Amino acid sequence: MANLYRSALQARFAKAPQLPPLPGEEEEEEETVASLPTGMGPPAAPSRTPRAARKHTPNPAFAPISASGYFEQAIQVSVPQSDLDVRVYYTPPKFKDGTVIICHHGAGYCGLTFACMAKEITDMSKGECGVLAYDCRGHGKTKPLRGTSSSTEEDLSVEVLTTDLVNLAQAVFPDAQNAPSLLLAGHSLGGSVCVRACSTLQQDQYRITGVAVIDVVEEFTLEALPLMHSLLNARPEGFDSPEQAIEWHVKTNTIRNPASARVSIPSIIVPAPEGSPPSLPPYLWRTSLRATAPYWTSWFTGLSSKFLAARTARLLVLAGTERLDKELMIGQMQGKFQLVVIPGVGHMVHEDDPTRMAEVLVEFWRRNERVVVGVKKVGEL
Repeated sequence: MANLYRSALQARFAKAPQLPPLPGEEEEEEETVASLPTGMGPPAAPSRTPRAARKHTPNPAFAPISASGYFEQAIQVSVPQSDLDVRVYYTPPKFKDGTVIICHHGAGYCGLTFACMAKEITDMSKGECGVLAYDCRGHGKTKPLRGTSSSTEEDLSVEVLTTDLVNLAQAVFPDAQNAPSLLLAGHSLGGSVCVRACSTLQQDQYRITGVAVIDVVEEFTLEALPLMHSLLNARPEGFDSPEQAIEWHVKTNTIRNPASARVSIPSIIVPAPEGSPPSLPPYLWRTSLRATAPYWTSWFTGLSSKFLAARTARLLVLAGTERLDKELMIGQMQGKFQLVVIPGVGHMVHEDDPTRMAEVLVEFWRRNERVVVGVKKVGEL
């Protein structure tokens, strides 16, 4: 995944990317409706300035925006099989025979990373397509079902995350025969999870319209992982306010769309625990990417072959002039998947240009959901 490589270089020159948890969402919870580990490199140098002495005035231009205008529901869904209380953001399809796009975010982000795209999708499809995005374990507002953190919450192995997705789908749509058709879309780590979950859901008799992987290519992602040390060391330990977190993500070009950042970033930061040292910023990252290092390689190893073997329509969306690894290049020449390259965006493709990303997914859905019986879908050659 050359995007990871690109992000790492960006971090070196401009203090780059990643994720936070959300402020002011308590109000959102009353309004409506459930990537991760790594332990690389030395910890980022902590700020030594006492909290009270830091007087960074929040910039109102980067004030958080409620997600209520992007999803119809924001709820906690109990998933006992995974021992999780999952935060789900959901806009159901308006028609009984509609499709639901299940979106899985990348490491360190949250379900609201798809907020702007989700609204575009429901508008473009005139309600035929619903969108369900969720915070995976250890991220956002998802928490252990028993209310206390446990070692299982910190298990961010791709196998566990895949099982979580399957268990969530079964909790939300318990009757596979009467469930809407599903289109799985994942960004970065989320793409790997979606590809692996596809076959399990099909075995459980769910109808899978297709699987979409956003900006991740196995070979180049694995090559870029060592650079994550620099990337993590380049980002701040925390922030003085949600506004500052949003502003940092926008000004470092981690997210190029301020409107999307104002919705998604508050959920990837959390208030510093009571009694924490005064040198700590008031807001810290919700997910410690440094602690997920042991999982990095396994997240992406085998992704290309699993993607090409998925027995459904396949879509790969890349940012800018991305390259394909050898396996994907051969697969593309054989017509095994649809490739779309979106210019003018960074690694957060769906946040940087949610309109174009929505167009790509809606076109992919229309092409493959309503195929004539006996005619193969894109990628099923």
